[in-house]
Amino acid sequence: MTITTPEQPAPARPRVLLLVPARTYRAADFLLAAARMGLDLVIGSDGALPLGGHPVIPVNPGASASLVTARCGQVAAVIAADTPMLELAAAVAARPGLPHNPAEAVRNAADKTRQRQRWAATGVPRPRFEIVATATGDAVCQAAEAVGFPCVVKAVSLSASQGVLRADDPAAAVTAARRIRYVLAAARRPGTEPLLIEEYLPGPELSIDALLDGGHLTVTAIFDKHRTPDGPTFEETLLVTPSRLPGPVLDAAITTAGRAARALGLTRGPVHAELRIDQRGGQPRPAMLELAARSIGGLCSRVLRFPGGTTLEELILASALGRPGPAVSRDPAPAAGVYMLPVPHPGVLRAVHGRHSAAAVPGITGLTITIPAGRRVRPLPDGDQYLGFIFAQAGPTHEVEQALTTARDQLRVIID
Repeated sequence: MTITTPEQPAPARPRVLLLVPARTYRAADFLLAAARMGLDLVIGSDGALPLGGHPVIPVNPGASASLVTARCGQVAAVIAADTPMLELAAAVAARPGLPHNPAEAVRNAADKTRQRQRWAATGVPRPRFEIVATATGDAVCQAAEAVGFPCVVKAVSLSASQGVLRADDPAAAVTAARRIRYVLAAARRPGTEPLLIEEYLPGPELSIDALLDGGHLTVTAIFDKHRTPDGPTFEETLLVTPSRLPGPVLDAAITTAGRAARALGLTRGPVHAELRIDQRGGQPRPAMLELAARSIGGLCSRVLRFPGGTTLEELILASALGRPGPAVSRDPAPAAGVYMLPVPHPGVLRAVHGRHSAAAVPGITGLTITIPAGRRVRPLPDGDQYLGFIFAQAGPTHEVEQALTTARDQLRVIID
């Protein structure tokens, strides 16, 4: 006699809401990560994006959490793919009691004024700063003289080095403030937005990517930011991991980043911190420049691979679902890096020649041009986009840097 048993139903796939702003590089990598993990993905977006055939719920960053919840149904986690959706993601996750950052903490991280004020109140190392409510010459000069020259003038709501200029004297500070006001107007920011004027810190710059859980920081990557200019603009180009800085300096930087995140009220999820190592006085001192409640921007995460081939986006999704991730080393081997291709001058992008030669350089693992030909482009600090990204992996970090630099030299950018 044959005994048959009913088939067990397949376990339900975890359902995750991914909130995707129209202007982001990050959508495709999160979609791929969700597919690899077998997640049931619900997408909310405020624009038309190539989202792999997934149905999209129309959602703008200012939507009410109740409306989004009604449209997407019950989910196990809520993820913002990029900055504009962070506050909405926190509000949506709060309604059913899912783990989330407080909305106030997300607002703190998105505003450089709030950042500096909270870091100052809690003793987190950062540059001296002044907040200028107006861009009048007298107010700007007074603030700049208070922090000392050289100083850096910044828009408080922009990112990726947009609206950031160094000034070496009072006249340059006034000119920088005036130019940043034009950048803010073009970005449709409120005319009442204040400006941040802060002390310029000399020394090497680095970024720390990490995941927060209950306020505890787990580092996923540390990038040395080679060739970041000393001014007047600060576009990033070459990022290489692992860092070459001494272990004690990195330990101090990680501690500083953790303190900075907690001071803003952040408790969980990805963070991306940027620091300078101030070497004045002979003792290296990490100081916070920026901190965002998201992972590293652009396509930079594509150079990171963790045990089992896990991507950074998979780590973020697993963390949001309460799943344990693979053990992460802050010193990956082989080394990896990315070259962010800046826009050299304003105009209309016609072509980028030499891609095949660049991709053939030993150690190069990928090259992506993200701006299509025919589009008008503007360099930083006025614009907010890079031409594309070159990725590399090799043995020691100096070989990664050499491969990226050699590949970049093969490219010829045509802009009319």
